[in-house]
Amino acid sequence: MAKKRDALPHGTLDLLVLRTLARGAQHGYGIVAHVQTASEQLLRLEEGSLYPALHRLEQAGMLRAEWRLSDNNRQAKYYSLTPKGRRQLADEQRTWALMAQGVAKVLDFA
Repeated sequence: MAKKRDALPHGTLDLLVLRTLARGAQHGYGIVAHVQTASEQLLRLEEGSLYPALHRLEQAGMLRAEWRLSDNNRQAKYYSLTPKGRRQLADEQRTWALMAQGVAKVLDFA
């Protein structure tokens, strides 16, 4: 059985956030919940790394943010992808796929 890891490989957080937001606007807790559910609890995002990443991606023009009421009637900051964010997601998905292929090839020869 695979072991759960505490730290994500470098660069993975942005990819996970961008991919999650490609499904539609979401607040921070929703992003965390989706990643955990989609990964069958193998991946876990920590608030201490998620919110700085969201801020950095917003500052870079990849995300747009707006305050809205959440499902439980509380104000929450919702994030969505910009066109620049969609392009970045496509680039990162291609890079990740190539890296995964390379690692798989090395593991097959081990």
